[in-house]
Amino acid sequence: MSGKQNRHGTIVAAFGRHYEIELADGSVATGYPRGKKSPFAVGDEVELSPDGQITGHVPRRSLLYRSDAYRQKLIAANATQLLLVVATDPSFSDMLLSRALVAAEHEGLHTTIVLNKCDLTAALPAARKLLAPFVALGCRVVELSAKLDASPLLPLLVGESSVLVGQSGMGKSTLTNALVPGAAAATRELSTALDSGKHTTTYARLYKLPSDTCPGGTLIDSPGLQEFGLKHLTAQQIEFGFAEFRPFLGQCRFRDCQHDAEPGCAIKQALAEGIIHPRRLDHFRQFISEQ
Repeated sequence: MSGKQNRHGTIVAAFGRHYEIELADGSVATGYPRGKKSPFAVGDEVELSPDGQITGHVPRRSLLYRSDAYRQKLIAANATQLLLVVATDPSFSDMLLSRALVAAEHEGLHTTIVLNKCDLTAALPAARKLLAPFVALGCRVVELSAKLDASPLLPLLVGESSVLVGQSGMGKSTLTNALVPGAAAATRELSTALDSGKHTTTYARLYKLPSDTCPGGTLIDSPGLQEFGLKHLTAQQIEFGFAEFRPFLGQCRFRDCQHDAEPGCAIKQALAEGIIHPRRLDHFRQFISEQ
């Protein structure tokens, strides 16, 4: 009978059905799940058998993921903060921001929007205008240029498990490299090991932030995305994910009000009074139509 015991660790990288796991002693092991599915995410705290099989994970404090009618795509487990990365150029989707905000609200994550490439000053006014409805909500926006200086973000990362989410081309990898010394080197090693030659955003990876600038902080860089489906949420959960709707929920004439053509709608009244932004109501209606 073997004397080897199961080990415990945290998933720090996910690529396909293979996971890189940092064990309690600081060493790194490779693990794989049972069966054909990949039910684990970067940030998961897992148990690993002697032969490298992941036998389970401890209860998650949060799980950020997206979904459509056919599948779910896990983004990060046990995160505490969502960093939505947008840029002055290329342009970004404000609807995708609303989608990610709803998902984060459902999981209890607080959100910071990072407006990157602010050195491209000609495009800055248009980006700020697109973000104005989110600023009005009270969303925190940090403006920076990751290539020049990422330090404005540092105080917000202390003690947090932050996950970077955004469309391709927004500069998430540049931001990661600015915040984590050696991140680029770690990426090259992973690409070489997998013989992929692919960019860092192909795989999610968790980094420990430097203790001198961000004590207790970790950062998850996730692949760029173009869609953020909310099929896993109910209409009520989506509705509650719009923070500015909450003071008016339950005040509509009809209990099942869709906030569209129904008379006596408290949300539409708030829209008329300028409390709710038209773009945000458009986003809500689009999300509900997809359910």
